[in-house]
Amino acid sequence: MPLESYLIYLAAVAVFFATPPDTSQLLIISNSIRHGLRKSVYTIAGDLSANCLQMTGAAFGLAAIIATSGSAFIWIKWLGVAYLIWIGVQLIRSKEQSTNVDANPSDGRFRLFRQGFVTSMANPFAVVFFGALFPQFIDPSAAVLPQLFILGITYIIVDGAILLLWGWTGIRAAAALKRFSFDLVNKVCGSLMIAAALLLASKDFEPAR
Repeated sequence: MPLESYLIYLAAVAVFFATPPDTSQLLIISNSIRHGLRKSVYTIAGDLSANCLQMTGAAFGLAAIIATSGSAFIWIKWLGVAYLIWIGVQLIRSKEQSTNVDANPSDGRFRLFRQGFVTSMANPFAVVFFGALFPQFIDPSAAVLPQLFILGITYIIVDGAILLLWGWTGIRAAAALKRFSFDLVNKVCGSLMIAAALLLASKDFEPAR
């Protein structure tokens, strides 16, 4: 892959993330406020793991399947919306200072990982995005798999850095919110999750005809 093409790709990915927080980023902010940035790293790991699977699906042509018949993936999307709303409602109704992440660290870490993974996988449009993005920067005269690996790793690194930045933003917000009450923290975090669900629900998708 020519260096010029790689730099253009890097710029395109940076521009893609220069937007208001998306579904996964809202989740990271919420978990950082409640549990701190160190624990929210498990959520980031879940999100990036889902991205790796989505990239693999795009590389093996899953994007074309979604583009022609996306009904099954639409169901995945709405299950994801319901999952996020359920988390949000549970947080808003909660009177606890925190979840049992600290009481049961192993279970808590897995739950945070699962939230990131499920939230990212609930967005089937990501496969279409990767399927449309990567071919624009692939040199067909060179080996394809190493190029896909470079593009994928670059995206994961940039995405991970952006998620950490949003997590840090959540920490800054937590410092202000916790001066009032943990009940307010729960309500804010629950509202963020419901906002993430509505954002995912607003992403429309029509199969190619």
